Amino acid sequence: MNVQAANPINIDYAMIKGRQQAAWSSGNYAVVGSTLQIVGENLCEAVDLRSNHRVLDVAAGNGNATLAAARRFAAVTSTDYVGALLDQGRTRAEAENWPVIFQQADAENLPFPDGSFDVVLSTFGVMFTPDQAKAAKELLRVCRVGGKIGLANWTPEGFIGRLFKIIGKYVPPAPGLSSPALWGQRAHLEVLFGKNVSIAAASRHFVFRYKSPAHWVDFFRTYYGPVLKAFAAVDATKQKSLETEILALIGEFNTAKDGTLVVPSEYLEVVVTKSR
Repeated sequence: MNVQAANPINIDYAMIKGRQQAAWSSGNYAVVGSTLQIVGENLCEAVDLRSNHRVLDVAAGNGNATLAAARRFAAVTSTDYVGALLDQGRTRAEAENWPVIFQQADAENLPFPDGSFDVVLSTFGVMFTPDQAKAAKELLRVCRVGGKIGLANWTPEGFIGRLFKIIGKYVPPAPGLSSPALWGQRAHLEVLFGKNVSIAAASRHFVFRYKSPAHWVDFFRTYYGPVLKAFAAVDATKQKSLETEILALIGEFNTAKDGTLVVPSEYLEVVVTKSR
């Protein structure tokens, strides 16, 4: 199993993290992120979230899981390393009058004592950390014994997992990094989280619904940092090739026959229970 802790390549995590932060800060992820709200709602149900739970949302983006937990009257702390996304999450929470704590934080170095939270959540967030083993260790550390870690992670075989494979052909990842989509495989999670947990995992699908395939490409090229950066990193000829490959991928997954886009994208819904 490809986990960084066992990788002999000397990886400059600080440099990679800086590049990732720049990518996620570009465009406006909140515009895309808000469309994924249903995933956070379903994840809160999967962990059986209660009103007396202390909840931490890690790599929260603009707060989908944060708001889902707050709507269940939990005490929620929302974290991300992109301050602008936290600001948008704060605006959403204030609009709904939920008393959420927002704090800028690195998922690989969470500024909280051991066992501070009953439930730790992350929807399509912590999976993108460069040092996967360290991130998993931090999730476990801040979760109390008997508490739960709820994750929603894109799978390698699903639409978004396949999209990142295409992007990687044009903008190769740093040598030695494990694919974020490995978080969408149960076997990889068993290695990351170790023996002192139990893991329940189920395949789910988020359905992208857009006006057309071209609309989806334009939308993601404008607002979704990784796609925006991929197009910006290559010349006009390769941009056209990248667009063609993405449209072909959409054609493979699109179930709509009326010119619109209806694309189910598989993700793994995970509940990790910390036993000790």
